[in-house]
Amino acid sequence: MQIKKILLTAMTILIVAGVVTNVANAQGGGGAPAQGGGQGGQRAAGVPPPPMRLTSTDVADGKPIAGKFTCAAGAEAVSPALQWMQAPRGTESFALIVHDMEPRPRKGVDDILHWMVWNMPPTANQLPEGVSPASADLPDGSHQTNGNAGQNGNFGYRPPCPPQDVPVPHHYAFELFALDQKLDLPAAATRADLLKAMDGHIAGHAALVAPFNR
Repeated sequence: MQIKKILLTAMTILIVAGVVTNVANAQGGGGAPAQGGGQGGQRAAGVPPPPMRLTSTDVADGKPIAGKFTCAAGAEAVSPALQWMQAPRGTESFALIVHDMEPRPRKGVDDILHWMVWNMPPTANQLPEGVSPASADLPDGSHQTNGNAGQNGNFGYRPPCPPQDVPVPHHYAFELFALDQKLDLPAAATRADLLKAMDGHIAGHAALVAPFNR
């Protein structure tokens, strides 16, 4: 009889211990953390990837553009170096649009285009300083224009050149687009052509904006 009581008491202790353990685990108080919980390892399911970033060793976001990249340098002006990272998965090409955000010719929606490059390869992560403006076709297979159809033999970067002695600076936007396909555009494509071709294919976007006045 005494042995039976001892066995019943032991079973009761085991049952109570099991209930306490299950409650503790349900409240996160014990046990190993589940994989993919987002702590010190893989990103939890549903967490978006980090956004694409555009940076430059030559142009700082919100800081005035140095003279060597503007018309203040005259014929010696060059395009600034640009770098980007964290492109979205599935990117098949990149496009760059550089424009002066202030002017509104004929009160329209367009401002002043200074440079655009499209069909940069998906492996690209930079444009070096001083991209040659002599040809619409670049060595990596991409294409460039500045909206002036190669006037004076310049197909590339057109340096910022706002009106003189205007106290309020113009703001120049460098916008990079990651696209899910290459674009079928002619060498003489306009910005409107590029925007239309990109519509529905923009996987990522990054920008920096720098002021300049003279």
